[in-house]
Amino acid sequence: MQVPFDEMFDSNGKVWPHYAIFHDWLQQQSDVQMSYKREEAELIFRRIGITFAIYGDEKGTERTIPFDQIPRIIPNQDWKILEEGLKQRVRALNLFLHDIYHEEKILKAGLIPKQQIYNNSQYRPEMRHIDVPRNIYAHIAGIDIIRAEEGKYYVLEDNLRVPSGVSYMVENRKMMMRLFPDLFEKYSIAPVEHYPDLLLECLKTASCTATKKPHVVVLTPGMFNSAYFEHSYLAQQMGVELVEGRDLFVKNEQVFLRTTQGPQIVDVIYRRIDDDFLDPLALRPDSSLGIPGLLSAYRAGNIGISNAIGTGIADDKSIYPYVPDMIEFYLGEKPILANVPTFQCRKPEDLKYTLAHLEELVVKETHGAGGYGMLIGPVASQSEIEQFRNQLKAHPEKYIAQPTLALSTCPTFVEAGIAPRHIDLRPLVLSGKQIKMVQGGLTRVALKDGSLVVNSSQGGGTKDTWVLER
Repeated sequence: MQVPFDEMFDSNGKVWPHYAIFHDWLQQQSDVQMSYKREEAELIFRRIGITFAIYGDEKGTERTIPFDQIPRIIPNQDWKILEEGLKQRVRALNLFLHDIYHEEKILKAGLIPKQQIYNNSQYRPEMRHIDVPRNIYAHIAGIDIIRAEEGKYYVLEDNLRVPSGVSYMVENRKMMMRLFPDLFEKYSIAPVEHYPDLLLECLKTASCTATKKPHVVVLTPGMFNSAYFEHSYLAQQMGVELVEGRDLFVKNEQVFLRTTQGPQIVDVIYRRIDDDFLDPLALRPDSSLGIPGLLSAYRAGNIGISNAIGTGIADDKSIYPYVPDMIEFYLGEKPILANVPTFQCRKPEDLKYTLAHLEELVVKETHGAGGYGMLIGPVASQSEIEQFRNQLKAHPEKYIAQPTLALSTCPTFVEAGIAPRHIDLRPLVLSGKQIKMVQGGLTRVALKDGSLVVNSSQGGGTKDTWVLER
């Protein structure tokens, strides 16, 4: 791997102009002061309940996601390119989703093999010819962005099913303003606190009815879900009910909420439950999390669901390599943001290359998430490499491979002091009457020295993301 791009310092060790004021401020802070502020932040986060659970953790303990006080700062000119590219990408993904459940133009044109769609577990035949409001399937999209060695931004991953992390984006900003109010007098930083307002506005456009005040609810699998804090947080911030499947029922193809005043019609469900569990009558019969009959109400056009059932096909890693083609096919435009070069292991020539270069590549399961089910060749043991080699030979269609890009680094306050750590960025794109974004996103940081895995479930932390307004 090459030397990673540093967000604060250029290759000669000089501070980038947009970090100059912060760098001068940081030089005046002692390690003791920074340690105290970190402890204060953790105490406050725990007090207000900003915690998450790790699946498979035998202790079952909830923990705070480590928060770093050194922000990731993005110049305004960089953000303009990112925003334009993200909106373009999400526009194309929504057109793709409508197409594969209706006319299938992209399949008929031969740009994507039909079996890549039909044989994919994320494709939902139940959604065939169901019309959704405004033809929008992914109202909320979390697009993971990385910055490689040369300073260029790439799209690493599209998250369209139930993307999470936005609550940390908002709370990180509140925490920075509380800990270091003087910094916000030195910079003109774009706000992110209004995200819940934009989200509610977006969700209302998913209503299938003409009512002026659509009844929106947030559907959670319950308090034992790792992202439950975010579910309750967003419901509270939007001023809507947080519900579980047992709180809702379907009658005459209409969804109702049980209340002490009697049943109330629900117009939009912001679901934080995977497709399989949404309706035990139509999808997974052993699900106790969903609402029996929900799909029938959906087919009848009586309920809006965000994100729509079946969006998972568009963020599957086996479909990711085709997104640049989608942009050209549906929009007639060149992609503004590039994909990371990707080898599709189902292709014999790509598999051959991958098997010969496992020590250099990152190999991912097409359905994997959270940093699980992947091999990072340069840091893997020989036994791990051989294990993946056998898995690839047995089921090549389940994997993709990518070159090991050195994610950009940002100075981070760790136990040994301030040191560079690898980061990524997840901006949130909202598609309603218009495509809107707050100027910012969730910056995740790999706290382990040399680690490229930023996921919280793998020991990663978060930073506040500052987009400069000028």
